[in-house]
Amino acid sequence: MNSSASADPFAARRAAFPGTERHIYLDVAARGLISVGVRGAIDSYLDHRMMEGGDKAWMFSLAEESRQRFAGLIGADADEVSLTKNVSEGINAFGTALPWQAGDNVVVCQALEHPANIFPWQNLALQRGIAVKVVPPVGGRVPLDRVIAAIDARTRLVTVSSVSFAPGFRFPLAELTRQCRPRGVRVLVDAAQSVGILETDVRALDVDALAASTQKGLLGLYGSGFLYVRRDVAEDLAPIYLSRPGVRIAAEHEAAAGTPDAFAYAFGARRFDVGNFNFVGAVAVRQSIGEIGAIGTRAIEARVCGLARRLAEGLHETGLPVFGGPDCPDQAHIVAIGEHLSEEHDAVGDAFLLALNARLEAAHVRHTIRRGMLRLSLHLYNNEDDVDRVIEVARSFMASKSRRPAKVGT
Repeated sequence: MNSSASADPFAARRAAFPGTERHIYLDVAARGLISVGVRGAIDSYLDHRMMEGGDKAWMFSLAEESRQRFAGLIGADADEVSLTKNVSEGINAFGTALPWQAGDNVVVCQALEHPANIFPWQNLALQRGIAVKVVPPVGGRVPLDRVIAAIDARTRLVTVSSVSFAPGFRFPLAELTRQCRPRGVRVLVDAAQSVGILETDVRALDVDALAASTQKGLLGLYGSGFLYVRRDVAEDLAPIYLSRPGVRIAAEHEAAAGTPDAFAYAFGARRFDVGNFNFVGAVAVRQSIGEIGAIGTRAIEARVCGLARRLAEGLHETGLPVFGGPDCPDQAHIVAIGEHLSEEHDAVGDAFLLALNARLEAAHVRHTIRRGMLRLSLHLYNNEDDVDRVIEVARSFMASKSRRPAKVGT
């Protein structure tokens, strides 16, 4: 490693992501790149399984280390974290464990939530007779004042994304919990788009539960995730699915049943653990969280949000419509190009944006179409050169087209 890379932790980390040599990778909002360290950890685990078969206690210890590292990353205790497959499973586990009564309600802004945070509540409406109170968005944002206004005496839960998957705006979680707490309303956060990129302190945010997947900002694999549930909240919940890992039994072996008619739930969020874990996924995220922690999410947030501002300003100067404008106070690490949010998840009907999409793809700029806009998203492996090259592609594109005035989402 050269001295300049040693002095710049981000340059050193970028060197560990060979995918950055092949693409301008601005697509962490879909999935992050994996590092050579993560690949090495996976290979080492699989080599051991191939040659030695592996030991169950060892595999569970690796999963436990991933739990502990995630807990440390978000400022929680390990007993407040459950190992899941993804955000969808985490949201369902928490949502179905709440003591709903017919007529209770959940408040959600469906227009800006990922389907993972929509269908669980529609299902509970069918199965348990709860009401889903839908808050309309304003300018691509979840309006806090309208969320609070929607709360009534039967509201049991407000659920929201920390950062929307499109257009990628942040939500004021701390203010939401400050207003929900005296009302006795729980707060569940879909943190798929923020954990591992933005500083996340569940104690400071005072959220009741938070679900995350590992393939995005945590730079791991699909099929692995985490569910945080604050300890005092978890102790009052009964999981709808229960297996050996979610039960307190003195014997350590997974097959030990104890006395089935006298079991006790595992402490805290561990009661939501079900069956064997995705051990490969646990090995991957155990390594990636260690690499993220070596820099720290506070530094990562400052870095990537600064790059996102640079990108938004540069694209705006070319005449492209940056949703929210170049100096949007709610912007995090995601920049969306387009004027209007559509209801289609991964399609864009605007010929101008389709042409720009093709130009970006031809220039090896990895990005995603979401809700009728082009979405570009950054992480710790991106740098100023990535941003400036994308701006140059945009500038060249605009020079080849009839310029149309830049507009912003309102």
